[in-house]
Amino acid sequence: MAQITASDVNKLRGMTGVSMMECKKALVQTDGDLDAAVKLLRELGIAVAAKRAEKAANQGIIAAKASADGAKIAMVEVNCETDFVARNADFVKFVDTVAERALADGENVAESLKDELASRISAIGENLKIRRSAVYALQGAGRLASYIHMGGKVGVIVEVGCTKAETAGNAAFVEMVKDLTLQIAASSPRWLDRTQVPADVVAAEREIYANQMKDQNKPANILEKIIDGKVNKFYSEVCLVDQVFVKDSALSIQKLMDQVGKATGDTPVIRRYVRFQLGV
Repeated sequence: MAQITASDVNKLRGMTGVSMMECKKALVQTDGDLDAAVKLLRELGIAVAAKRAEKAANQGIIAAKASADGAKIAMVEVNCETDFVARNADFVKFVDTVAERALADGENVAESLKDELASRISAIGENLKIRRSAVYALQGAGRLASYIHMGGKVGVIVEVGCTKAETAGNAAFVEMVKDLTLQIAASSPRWLDRTQVPADVVAAEREIYANQMKDQNKPANILEKIIDGKVNKFYSEVCLVDQVFVKDSALSIQKLMDQVGKATGDTPVIRRYVRFQLGV
């Protein structure tokens, strides 16, 4: 039998990320054959992954990565079973790797990293899951921004467009885009604006408000105005541009954008956004 040295074990660990004990076992079983040990650990990882898949994975981290020029941003959510693992340095490093791969290769990162994921499951001993990813590439003049909140519990990407290339570098525009990520993280808008709210959702809200007031002795036209007011309040809660700005309650997001538009001589527009909340 070949002699298994600490150097061999360390080398295998560096190649696979699996624990020292498991690496030594694999080398013993393969009589010191490094390539065979790697294959064995990969097979073990797949088996462990299949076994752990039954365990709930609703902890984890949301992370984002941007290209050097800021024209592309990727965001991923990677889940584990416990908060203890979510704070583990190896897990944090793995999530960073997932985000880097998503930035480079696109959103199908779970498939491209399935072998690495199996290896991590074997090394960490918990079910891990690359739950979702989003990749935004800037579409024309404008700016992308991301924000990770609460140590990776909430993540946001937003794209804001403009009509003039120079506006994208204007300090007021840059600050507004950053503020929008904070707004989306804090207020969790369901839609960008009123045009995106499904008609059946609005109809259901109106029905609820009408039922709330059905015993009130008021003229129909007055009741209708009250319902309209309640619907507008609903829009201000669920539509990003209608929400109250979290940093200045005197402004809505639309008024904030109008102010920046006036300052820059441009017309900023929110093209799209995505918000991840851990486990939701």
